[in-house]
Amino acid sequence: MKKRGIILFGIAIMIIFGLGVKFYMDEEKLNKEMIKIVYSDEAKSVFKNGLKNLDAKALTGKGVINTYEIDKKSIKQNLMGGINVTLHVNGDSELYVFFTLNKTDDKKLIDDGGGNSAKLEKLLDS
Repeated sequence: MKKRGIILFGIAIMIIFGLGVKFYMDEEKLNKEMIKIVYSDEAKSVFKNGLKNLDAKALTGKGVINTYEIDKKSIKQNLMGGINVTLHVNGDSELYVFFTLNKTDDKKLIDDGGGNSAKLEKLLDS
């Protein structure tokens, strides 16, 4: 009877380990997919439009927002759907804009919400 219990315990441990590996692999695949989407040309277009909504002269060298950089560490799955990502503006980590990227029913990538830092807001208002 004791031998049977040890065997069942061993099988249970192997199943739990196998599921853990599967969840880890699925998470890695999801992260790679999100990074691919965030760095896509379609996402860059969404970012540029969002930045131009904040600053009409954005990315022209004449406005407040001259450059942006994607914060790779900020890329996360949004619990309500989509991908959260933060852009650092002009190389300053205190100047940032965050987006929630989402897909429409026709698979088009859109800005589904976000905001910006108080420091950037102050610069945009002046």
